[in-house]
Amino acid sequence: MNDQDVPETTAQRIAMAAMRLFAEKGYGSTSIIDILREAGANSGSLYYAYPTKQDVLLAALRLYRDGIEPMLLAPAWAATEDPIERVFALLAVYRAALEQTDCAYGCPIGSLALELHEPDPPVRALLAENFDAWTAAVEACLEAAADRLPASPDRAALARMVLTVMEGAVMQARTHRGLAAFDESVACLRDYFRRLEAAA
Repeated sequence: MNDQDVPETTAQRIAMAAMRLFAEKGYGSTSIIDILREAGANSGSLYYAYPTKQDVLLAALRLYRDGIEPMLLAPAWAATEDPIERVFALLAVYRAALEQTDCAYGCPIGSLALELHEPDPPVRALLAENFDAWTAAVEACLEAAADRLPASPDRAALARMVLTVMEGAVMQARTHRGLAAFDESVACLRDYFRRLEAAA
């Protein structure tokens, strides 16, 4: 069975609750009881939709992947049409989340990837799909700015570097419980983009 076998509202409510809890507490520290309480669901509904905790994780990862446009990109990019500024607007979303949570927030996908040292293939595949969707969105911004950037580095590689900067900056902010390392990392990335534009 899967999340398509029960009314969408119940299954989605459970998956959304799990998504929030995994982001806040991590996968290992989130119990089924935590998910039931957060979702306001009973155990029968949960186990009908998701026979195992891993099934809940897979549903949450699918929600993240499918929600990247409405939940992350659209709000981040609403204020600017400039493709390079959109990259930095996306990073600003993570900074705002860190600031609002006293640097407790972490990128949910990055946190899960670090926590699950040897994930089963379906989990690993969905983690990769989430990272790929994120970098594809950034790569599209870079392609839209092609006339302002030199041909090298490769756009896909540059998008992966942006992801790496974001993940590392978030990790350092959480560890130090401060935004200095995040801001320094983003400032270095912005300086690199300025140099790329100057070299174009």
